[in-house]
Amino acid sequence: MLKKEFIKNKLVPGTLYRRSELEEFSTSIDRHLGQLVKEGTLKKVGPGLYLRPEMIVFGEKVADTKELIRAFLKDDRFLTVSFSSYNALGLGTTQLYNHMIVYNHKRHGEFKLDNRFFEFRMKSAFPAQFSKESLLVDMLNNISELAEDQERIVQILKSKLSSFNRQSLENAVKLYGKVKTKKLIKILYGKNLLYA
Repeated sequence: MLKKEFIKNKLVPGTLYRRSELEEFSTSIDRHLGQLVKEGTLKKVGPGLYLRPEMIVFGEKVADTKELIRAFLKDDRFLTVSFSSYNALGLGTTQLYNHMIVYNHKRHGEFKLDNRFFEFRMKSAFPAQFSKESLLVDMLNNISELAEDQERIVQILKSKLSSFNRQSLENAVKLYGKVKTKKLIKILYGKNLLYA
């Protein structure tokens, strides 16, 4: 049996593979991967990352976002956010963004994975998942990148500050807030803060 056919028989539809995982099945892995991509058995979805396409009723199934990022990073420690997520905070943001940020410990830069663009930002600390308060801190950290009027957001936040748990917010600011975010929250609450 040809090595290419052997690799082909090992591939499970809908599964992501790293080049390094398939190397053991071939002495000429790049040539065989190239052939498999050309015939449509595999789809290259990122640097050294391949997907065995899976067909469903509506056509080809796209790779699960979290699995795609996990395979790309070779790490489970990451957190994704879209600026559109900030709309749920009720602070006057309404824009929809086609922009996904991936906080992680390994990669930095913009990468196209499975025809989707991701901005990877290396951070030393980020929550395992967002709470309302840590999402607010993230929004304030990124406020200069938003299309909305920053001053208006801050004014609305002043009037709705009591809807956030103060201790959780102070903790999130202490752990994840940029200097500018810390200063703003300090102004809004006054000087008696845990992280002061």
